Amino acid sequence: MNFSSEQIWSIEAPYSPVPIGSPFYIERFPIEEEVCTELEKPGSLIRIKAPHKMGKSSLLIRIIAHAQSIGYPTVTIDFQEIDESIYTNLNRFLRWFCIKVTLALKLPNELDEYWDQEIGSKASSTLYLEEYILQHLDSPIVLSLNEVNRIFDYPSLAQDFLSLLRFWYEQSRQVSEFDRFRWIVVHSTENYVKFNLNQSPFNVGIPIQLPPFTIEQVEQLLRRHKLTLVDPSDLVYVMKVTGGHPYLVRLLFYSLCRSSLCLKDFLDNDVLKTKIFKRHLQKKWGILQQDTELFKQFQELVSEEEGLVLEPRVAYKLESLGLVNIVGDRAQVSCELYRDFFLNHAFITPSPSNQHLEQLEQENQKLKQLIHTDSLTQVANRRLFDSYLENEWNRCLKETLFISLVLVDIDCFKEYNDTYGHQEGDRCLQKVARKIAQCLNHTDHLLARYGGEEFAIILSGKNPIVTLNLAEDIMEAVKSLKIENINSKVGSKIVTISLGIASIIPYIKDHPDDLFKRADQALYQSKEKGRDQVTLK
Repeated sequence: MNFSSEQIWSIEAPYSPVPIGSPFYIERFPIEEEVCTELEKPGSLIRIKAPHKMGKSSLLIRIIAHAQSIGYPTVTIDFQEIDESIYTNLNRFLRWFCIKVTLALKLPNELDEYWDQEIGSKASSTLYLEEYILQHLDSPIVLSLNEVNRIFDYPSLAQDFLSLLRFWYEQSRQVSEFDRFRWIVVHSTENYVKFNLNQSPFNVGIPIQLPPFTIEQVEQLLRRHKLTLVDPSDLVYVMKVTGGHPYLVRLLFYSLCRSSLCLKDFLDNDVLKTKIFKRHLQKKWGILQQDTELFKQFQELVSEEEGLVLEPRVAYKLESLGLVNIVGDRAQVSCELYRDFFLNHAFITPSPSNQHLEQLEQENQKLKQLIHTDSLTQVANRRLFDSYLENEWNRCLKETLFISLVLVDIDCFKEYNDTYGHQEGDRCLQKVARKIAQCLNHTDHLLARYGGEEFAIILSGKNPIVTLNLAEDIMEAVKSLKIENINSKVGSKIVTISLGIASIIPYIKDHPDDLFKRADQALYQSKEKGRDQVTLK
């Protein structure tokens, strides 16, 4: 199968949502028609859910395009773009939410006129939507919330926000103004979190569960890639290997277009198959690794061609991950790709050799590192930060030790990005992270990228003065990099950092959130004092 370079470049890579007008979007009738009809109903709420990479964002793009075509203003809020630090505080999160709505609708920001700490952030945000946003627009407004599952990692915030979403939806049944909102809630099903359904939007509106492609839809996608089958039975083989998973099918066809292999050769080559689908498979494996019970149950299941009867909760979790299909009362592995990978690569065989065990352990460690490491800066990510803070907090509580949190923010980083571009911004983040790590080389600590241009350092057993001195050393070390930032508001016109420190000996009545709030306040004071400062609180 040979293609010219022009043909190859016209084949869209499958890693992003499928854009409007692309021939590689396959409609899943009647879903598109159903959601567009529902969108025009007053106070409607549409819930789109599916495992990762099933086409949720591609469908959302088309719903939004339909809304705009009938004159509805649209607001899209993607929970993936929120800085980690915003998730830690409900007041901050709801203010961010309201400002995003305001900016998307091209209205002046009047949030402070409606925000009242005495009545709380929930009531203030409701008042702002009702008395300001709705009063400035006459038409229905579409509010789409994409990747809402990101908030599930913050249970307290999630419960507050989801119950507020439910309240806003219920308001559309009681307050005529609120029925002009049309809500679209999109989330991946990999995150299994227990919520009170009656205090969330997850049991109202219309649910849209995105199914795998049918064999007819796979054939349609094959033709759009200008591929032909040597043997018609190969199409059945594609369905068996991929289970009709839209991303896996597209990735397979995209890879074929860029190679000289025929379909059968490609699918019969286990090494090549694993290489092409490696990132997707490792993501599934990483999620299973976090739940020992789920891991063991799936380990048993992949060996059973006919499937197994599983405990309902386990079956639901595996189905939510897209790893199984429920047929009658039995769970069956959803595709042979998963079965082959988890049988031959991810699970330990009954009588492994020492070499094999060592190899598996090395692979396990690499995958664990990937799960807990920020891909850009190679320091710890938010997931590891949260678990480390909890463990160290409990240890310091038990042993009556100081625990310190240092928040580090790169000054005027937006100006740096605007001046030098995002690629240079990424390089700046990497250099700053390396320099901080060098300063911490001889201490027991955790350095994590907390979000955007913000880093966090956890230190245990160090008194506040030692921590303060270390923070000042870090501040000076970053300045020694002499990274130019010509539009910085700091006089030196180089990249600088501001730091906020909180240091306490925990007591029973205390909570890790208290430590974070104090460090955040200290960081704010450093910014207010002119940046390039360290504040201990």
